[in-house]
Amino acid sequence: MIEVLLVDDETYVTESLELTIPWEEIGVSAVRRAASGAEALGIMEEEAVDLVVTDIRMPGMDGLQLVEEIGRRWPGVRCILLTGHSDFAYAKKALQLRASDYVLKPVDDDEFIAAVSEAIGSLREEWDEFDKVHRLLYSRKSDYKVLRENLLHELMLGREFGGPALDEQLRAYELPLRAGEPTLLLLARLEGRLASMDAQSLELMDFAAGNIAGEVLRGQPLWHGSGPHGCLVLLLQAGTDGEAGSLEETARGKDRRLDTLREHIRLYLKGELSIAVSGVFELGGAGPGAAYRKTLGSLYAAVGEGRTVFASASERAGAGTASSAEEGRGCVAELMYAPPTLLHLLESHQWEEAKAKMEGVFGAAEKSGLAGPPMYEIYLWTTNAFMFLSHREGQPIGEIGGEEGFDPVLARGIVQHPGRLRGWALGLLDGYAEQTSQGVGEGRSKVVSRIRQLVGAGLSGDLSVKTLADQVYLHPVYLSKIYKAETGEALGDYIIRMRMERAAHLLKHSSKKIYEITSELGYQNPQYFSKMFKKQYGMTPNEFRE
Repeated sequence: MIEVLLVDDETYVTESLELTIPWEEIGVSAVRRAASGAEALGIMEEEAVDLVVTDIRMPGMDGLQLVEEIGRRWPGVRCILLTGHSDFAYAKKALQLRASDYVLKPVDDDEFIAAVSEAIGSLREEWDEFDKVHRLLYSRKSDYKVLRENLLHELMLGREFGGPALDEQLRAYELPLRAGEPTLLLLARLEGRLASMDAQSLELMDFAAGNIAGEVLRGQPLWHGSGPHGCLVLLLQAGTDGEAGSLEETARGKDRRLDTLREHIRLYLKGELSIAVSGVFELGGAGPGAAYRKTLGSLYAAVGEGRTVFASASERAGAGTASSAEEGRGCVAELMYAPPTLLHLLESHQWEEAKAKMEGVFGAAEKSGLAGPPMYEIYLWTTNAFMFLSHREGQPIGEIGGEEGFDPVLARGIVQHPGRLRGWALGLLDGYAEQTSQGVGEGRSKVVSRIRQLVGAGLSGDLSVKTLADQVYLHPVYLSKIYKAETGEALGDYIIRMRMERAAHLLKHSSKKIYEITSELGYQNPQYFSKMFKKQYGMTPNEFRE
């Protein structure tokens, strides 16, 4: 209900209005009176007034000054001015102060009721809009868990965000981390009795473990959530608290808080926790995905319960000991990450090309005699591509994968046998291809698949929405709408993303000059290419190469 305050130094005016106007009929629950501007402000400091009706000419603080003060202190309150015939000079000022209306003296009841009713209607519309906005905000916050988990999975599965784009999402989801900052990744796996719980109970235990980690690692920005491979992911950045350990100390195993974290899990959750710690990397670009793959491999390779392993330590241990096995591992990595990527081949439904790429990787690994931890990299390379598509498209990845299934827990057994891993990965490809092809038909999905094939084959040529539309016999605008509706990504953005991925590979694995890469990717202007690259990866091509 609405509460009204009547203000006039001529008290008979306010008394008459209070007694003669049918306030309840127009939705007013309480009417108060004041004889001056100062008295009115005193009442408003004590009571929840919604509408003020005030005379203009009053001694001391006049009505215009009162309305101005109300607008400054209570901007949501509506004001109506009472004015005599000779006061029309004040009308312009009243409008400038955003008064709802003005009513002539002597007051006509019908005119007064109409003005008050209009102001009340305006208030209720504003309240309804305010309530609607807050309901939407509440609904959005309730979805934050899903949105944050989606973003976390995309980062871990290898999607490369530019700094500004990632920062925008981090702020939107109210996450405490910032793009471009030094970051540490901790992967935690619940062991013992906790590992045998059902999925719902395990999700609750992950949530509890994340909260315990937040308490133990307090003083540093922390984001925790369930990872795509069934373990808890914690992203940690440097804090301002002097008691918080540095990222480098944590990465080197000198942070005793990790032991405290395992002790708390043992004490409060009655279980064990295995932890794998990455090296320090920058949040954004390829950093999170690369750190995740290496750290998850270390976590899977760890034998026993309740251990802490350090991915950066294992990397340092192998430094300076290059061997044929290391060279073979480098060769396998080159085959895995050379464009077209496995993800791109799967996106464009190029099943035979994807199979050939996978066979090449497994063949090189077998020829080099790789076994043990290096095979985790191949396992993660395979699963990340499939899981990224499943995550993005909402396709149940658990329903494919052959007899072995798609259970990350089985990885510890699969990767010990290269032949078994090869069979499992190719079975996953066959299952995914069959499941996807059943739903493709002759419609929009087939157009999208064809466009992706054309993009993959034409990165070095004249590639644009128009040239692609000409090759599938569609109008460019209609093609763009189809692609966006099917994938959620603008076709132009997809073309740029593919070109930038190719550029990143050439910068990393070739000695070509920037201008040569610019020309190879179909750009005429190196400055424009550099601008697009920085937008995608948050750094210039030269900075990326360094």
